[in-house]
Amino acid sequence: MRRIFSFCLLFGLVAESFAQGYYRNPTDLPMLLSGNFGELRPNHYHMGLDIKTAAVENKPIYAAADGFVSRIKVEPGGYGRAIYIQHPNGTTTLYAHLNDFNPSLEKWVKEQQYQQQSWAIDLYPDENMFPLKKGNFIAYSGNTGGSLAPHLHFEIRDTKDGFNLNPLLYQFPVEDKIAPMVTRLAIYDKSLSTYEQQPVIIAVKNAGSNRYITQPGVVKVNAKKIVLGFSAYDTHNNSHNKNGIYRAQLFLNGLPDISFLMDSIHYEDTRYMNAHIDYKTATTRSNWIHQLFQLPGYYPNSIYRTDNGTGTIDLSDGKEHAVKIEISDAYKNKSVIETRLQFSGVEKRAATASGKMFYPDMLDGFEAPNCEFFIGEKCLYEATPIDYAELKATDSNAVSAMHKIGQSYIPLQTKFLVRVKPTRGVENSLRSKTLMLWTSGTKKAAEKVNWNQDWASAQFRDFGNYQLVLDTVAPVVKFNFAEGSSQAGRKSISFNVSDKYGYAKVVATIDNQWICFTNDKYRAFVYKFDEHCLPGEHELKVIATDLVGNTTTATIKFVR
Repeated sequence: MRRIFSFCLLFGLVAESFAQGYYRNPTDLPMLLSGNFGELRPNHYHMGLDIKTAAVENKPIYAAADGFVSRIKVEPGGYGRAIYIQHPNGTTTLYAHLNDFNPSLEKWVKEQQYQQQSWAIDLYPDENMFPLKKGNFIAYSGNTGGSLAPHLHFEIRDTKDGFNLNPLLYQFPVEDKIAPMVTRLAIYDKSLSTYEQQPVIIAVKNAGSNRYITQPGVVKVNAKKIVLGFSAYDTHNNSHNKNGIYRAQLFLNGLPDISFLMDSIHYEDTRYMNAHIDYKTATTRSNWIHQLFQLPGYYPNSIYRTDNGTGTIDLSDGKEHAVKIEISDAYKNKSVIETRLQFSGVEKRAATASGKMFYPDMLDGFEAPNCEFFIGEKCLYEATPIDYAELKATDSNAVSAMHKIGQSYIPLQTKFLVRVKPTRGVENSLRSKTLMLWTSGTKKAAEKVNWNQDWASAQFRDFGNYQLVLDTVAPVVKFNFAEGSSQAGRKSISFNVSDKYGYAKVVATIDNQWICFTNDKYRAFVYKFDEHCLPGEHELKVIATDLVGNTTTATIKFVR
């Protein structure tokens, strides 16, 4: 039953406080959501609420309850600028994508950035440094980090074990009288992995009273044993956003069989979302399908509950089987899918994919003359064939063939090891300049390799194409103002850094003193003029280093 006991214990200890409104809306705006807990996002469950801020930045954000600031994090992606507040009831709230913090926090963070000479920073202040009362102003809302539009990302976590808890279970003022909307039913052949087939998609029709029926009413299936999936979304009053659902339960012939529940998810388990959805359909057709069966590699903290079964439906008797799926949100609004399934009498299976079979919970490998790869116990969610091919290199700096491993629609939970042998000798002086380049469609990423005799190795968390490349070109620094120009009327200066395979480190100084340039969303490096750059003539120096140590030093003079 995963951690439901600890969650109930926590809830029970403070149930009276929650009933009285332990947490407040962290904004002064109506609580409208553009995202909710457990919502399906690329490679992760959404771990909190996205609260709308009227599509603008710099709305005041307040402490949701009494407590103290326990952590402050600033990063170019992810949460951007974030504050964590620890509360006496055993929970921690998180506020992310912020702009400026309140003056006392902002001052302390800036001091720490200059002391550590790093804009990106992760701080853990003492509990007596920044005590807060419920409703105290903590920051302004923003759009920093991995945010695509202005909003506040808000989470509640169990402080002790780190599980994120569904905030909608805590009586926030969100008006919701709307049941989830269902868009499709999906049927899978149980004898194949989900990556070896395309599901049979069955249309559903709203028959009224939030009851959805299939077209046709009795669905003939070309497989004796099947499992199901469905697509659905939720919304709430005064909102048009398509948010995630909270719970789904499968009933077979009137009996509960399997269910899943989005009540709590550990931050370290969020990538297991790829084991909950039909990943192949999501990546190839952009359709999100919840699976009503648990893949064997989804552990240890699965969202699934096995009620009386595992989601497998045996149709081999040729009879009609009644199926009902109840889908609900956190406010107990419910929709139902009803259908009847029957074996057609003829099994039609997709062609089995080529490649060596790999299994969850098993370390195994593949060896070819110029490439080897090894897949660990925690990599795969279910048994599936992984194919391989040696192809012609595509990068102009390649020193090996390109090696195709697996399909991009097969997800990995943890990294696997790839070893490649170059097709021509790489001098010892250039081995430190060697990268392994991963590509998949328009996506790419590079990792510095480790050498073992003639083999170069690196780890990746996606299947695709791999080739060794030599990187001897340093990053390029581009200043966004002219040499010797006056910046007297400007509030900031900026520059950009680019590199074919990515850069690792950028250090900026003015008059040989470290200066805090921000790098939100990994875009421009921006410095807002302050007491660290007084009026007069100055020289900005930027040192940019790439993944293999190639370094560029660029300087420019300006007047303020």
